[in-house]
Amino acid sequence: MAVDKRAPRDADLAVSGMLSRDPHDLAEAMDDFGHIVRKRPQAVFRAASSADIAGLVQWAAARGLRIAARGQGHSVYGRAMSDGGIVLDMRPLGAVHDVRPDRMVVDAGVTWSTVLDRALAHGLTPPVLTNYLELSVGGTLAVGGIGGTTFRHGMQTDNVLALNVVTGDGRELACSAEVNSDLFDAVRAGLGQSGIITQATLRLMRAPGRVRRFHLFYANLPSLAADQRIALADGRFDHLQGAILPDGNGGWKYQLEGVVFYDGHAAPENKAVLAGLSDRRGGADISDLTYAEDVRAFSRLENLLRSNGQWFHPHPWLLTFLPGSSAEDIASDILDGLTNVDVGPFGRITFYPLLAGALRTPLLRLPDEDVVFPFNLVRIPASDDALGAGRLVAGNRLLYDRIRSAGGCLYPVSAFPMSQDDWKSHFGPKWSFLHEARRRYDPPGTLAPGYELF
Repeated sequence: MAVDKRAPRDADLAVSGMLSRDPHDLAEAMDDFGHIVRKRPQAVFRAASSADIAGLVQWAAARGLRIAARGQGHSVYGRAMSDGGIVLDMRPLGAVHDVRPDRMVVDAGVTWSTVLDRALAHGLTPPVLTNYLELSVGGTLAVGGIGGTTFRHGMQTDNVLALNVVTGDGRELACSAEVNSDLFDAVRAGLGQSGIITQATLRLMRAPGRVRRFHLFYANLPSLAADQRIALADGRFDHLQGAILPDGNGGWKYQLEGVVFYDGHAAPENKAVLAGLSDRRGGADISDLTYAEDVRAFSRLENLLRSNGQWFHPHPWLLTFLPGSSAEDIASDILDGLTNVDVGPFGRITFYPLLAGALRTPLLRLPDEDVVFPFNLVRIPASDDALGAGRLVAGNRLLYDRIRSAGGCLYPVSAFPMSQDDWKSHFGPKWSFLHEARRRYDPPGTLAPGYELF
């Protein structure tokens, strides 16, 4: 649909009436969870409907303004900002429309914690939940959405049945695997380049009643990885992750996180679950929780970080995937050059295996191997030090270059600048698909300027 450069006067007035230039709104829109990049928009737009967003997109395109959709503001490098343009606040689109035994229809501004609450009321759950639940549905679907059950169920983008989207030329379109499938594939993990997700139909499954969580500790990275590979191969856990943690003395602790789901009195046998593993058994931490308690575990860390102020410090994170055949070697090499200070006392380096075949979203980039390892520097600095954060951002760039040269891939929510050539390299054979989708659905180039892809 061609954009009418002479927008009707009543449409102009409707959009103008929903724009805020309040200093508080602008200040919020020019910051994010990363607290590293700051870009000042000329206005913030709070949408009440998909039609409002379509009107805004047409209005902005006619004026050469660019729009960044912002959910909960948890980007770490300004990806949901628009310098001199418009920030679209998606939070008002926060309704849950329908819950059925196998699916739920929600607005894109709904958080995953709300999705979970509504699903659990029916004995249901999304197959994949991010560790932090206060992220918006639209925000995670634009990048992928990864969690502890991804090794089995894929990304959150693999568990979406349908989407409603406003394209960059102002059309309101529905898409799925059967309808407008090219748009469906371009929007999921498409970094907002082809459309703004306004509503999603999410897959649901029966929720377990209880979980048994196993925190197992290891002497070194090879022994951790060996047991993670065993657990991945035999499927003994329903949730599988792992981390390398600062030990406070300049060294590292190595942790496997495994969870077994169960109901009623059918509790798992610890001996059977742990058979054949080589952890330091005396240090194992085994707990029994309700499913609802377990999936909200991160909130305790959030509360701690808010109370000590570190939630508001810069967060120069780096998120990547390593090829399984060399993951331990790459990670060990990088660890040799890191200190506890580089991660922070409450930070972590996540490291665990996934079956790549479970991850089916076309624009999600992975190493070309059957097993891949997320390797993420979840940095939580102890001080609010802008110079220190800048040093870590520069370090992220160098580490990404090393990981990419070793066959690794970026999970594109990281804190460092990317050039268009970097993005072309990142998307590889999928670059032409994304480029064509951008041309077809956002010919004015209005959407998602924070990624600087085009």
